[in-house]
Amino acid sequence: MIKIIYEQKENRAAAYDDEKFIGESTYAKSDKVWIIDHTFVEKSYGGQGIAGRLVAKLVEEARKNDIKIIPLCSFAKREFKLKKEYLDVLLKAVSYTHLTLPTI
Repeated sequence: MIKIIYEQKENRAAAYDDEKFIGESTYAKSDKVWIIDHTFVEKSYGGQGIAGRLVAKLVEEARKNDIKIIPLCSFAKREFKLKKEYLDVLLKAVSYTHLTLPTI
C-alpha cells in the first residue's frame, strides 16, 4: 500500500511503498511561503496518481499552517492550474504599479 507522509524536517511530502521510498514533492521555504521546486515518482509507479497525492499533501499542510505556495516545478504548476480548490493557498502575484516612490 502506498503511503504519503509529510516530512517537515526534510521539507517534503514523501511516498512509500511499505518501507521503500518511491517519490517526493519538495519545497524551499521562507516565513509564510513554500516554493514547490521538485516532484518525482519512480517510473515503475507512474500513472497511479502518486505525484498528485504528494502535491495534495503539501497543500493540506500549507492550509493547516497558513502558508502560501508558489508552484515552481512543472508538475505542481499543472496541478494548480487544474485544481481550483488549491487557489486558496496559491501566492498571487502582487502588482506595485499603483505605488508612488519618493524622488531623491
